[in-house]
Amino acid sequence: MQSHADNTEILRAVKRADFPGGLNQIEKWWVKHREWLQESGYTLRRRYQADWTPSWKPGQFYPFFEDGLTVTHVMDGTRSSDGLHVAIKQIPVNDASDEVEVYQRMTSEPISSDPRNRTAPLLDILQVPDGSGMRLLVMPLLRALDKPEFETFGEAIAFFTQIFEAIQLMHEHRIAHRDCTYNNIMLDPSGMYPVPFHPREIDRRRDWKGKVPHLTRTQRPPRYLLIDFGLSRIYPPAEGVVPLDLPIRGGDKTVPEHDNETQRCNPFPVDVYYLGNLVRERFILKYHGFAFMHPLVGDMVAVDPTKRPTMDEVVARFKKIRASLSSWKLRSRLVRKKDWAVVSLYKSFGHWYRRLGYIATSKPAIPDA
Repeated sequence: MQSHADNTEILRAVKRADFPGGLNQIEKWWVKHREWLQESGYTLRRRYQADWTPSWKPGQFYPFFEDGLTVTHVMDGTRSSDGLHVAIKQIPVNDASDEVEVYQRMTSEPISSDPRNRTAPLLDILQVPDGSGMRLLVMPLLRALDKPEFETFGEAIAFFTQIFEAIQLMHEHRIAHRDCTYNNIMLDPSGMYPVPFHPREIDRRRDWKGKVPHLTRTQRPPRYLLIDFGLSRIYPPAEGVVPLDLPIRGGDKTVPEHDNETQRCNPFPVDVYYLGNLVRERFILKYHGFAFMHPLVGDMVAVDPTKRPTMDEVVARFKKIRASLSSWKLRSRLVRKKDWAVVSLYKSFGHWYRRLGYIATSKPAIPDA
């Protein structure tokens, strides 16, 4: 997670391009290391090649062009050995976080083989050969968790199951994520997108030839993966001892115990709050029909952290909720609260066509992956 100072520096660097749409200062760092990255097995897009010239003409709006889209501290690339599209993240030399250690712990036995593990695969750790101490983490290219949007209650239930169990597993091993919020829970698109999507404009094809087609979550059940362990911490096993740490604000700024920045708090109930608030804001408040989640989510976002359930309790209670839902409910369409009636009716026709197809082909109502 970038600090406010880091974000301010990024904005300044983006503004320091040589011309509108030109390479910013951070992008020039990537270009400088392009050959080394290629030798390491990763190729960057055309924009970052040494002979790149803009495809747009003076006066044209450069963001409409494929090579007019910029990046900052996370670069996209292609693994030369197999064509896998990847994300490459900078870890600054002065980074004192446990990020690399947490990634290594979560991707090593015995945790790596646990079916609940939803850590984004760490494909490579590269040491930049310029003496700076900078490291690069290489992961598969992922998408925002709700892009494309969820279509059925069963698809949402599959998401809740995966992410609740993933944080439960981390807590079992005394690892607090401390930022398991919307931007750090991603969709693995590998089964849903037969045509590659563009890394910077994810609803377009990678070759920039129109909108990218995709399958639904029910057709190709996806995995949801945790990323960005920059605020995460590993706590030593200590029977009966509650870990206390100074608050560090993640992507969700509404955690009640973070109002007092000098008061130490238990980071594990913070994770519970983050997940509860994610379900509340992205599902309960957005769609009709999630009343069955109100009691659990209400407890997860309790103001008093000692009143929140542990992740073990969250998982146990959610299993009962999941078992209580009928197939009819699970296959029902998620209806946005802000949709007009005519829009909702239009969407229903497509939903029923797909729904009958799912039933005819025995697709599970909960597309677990």
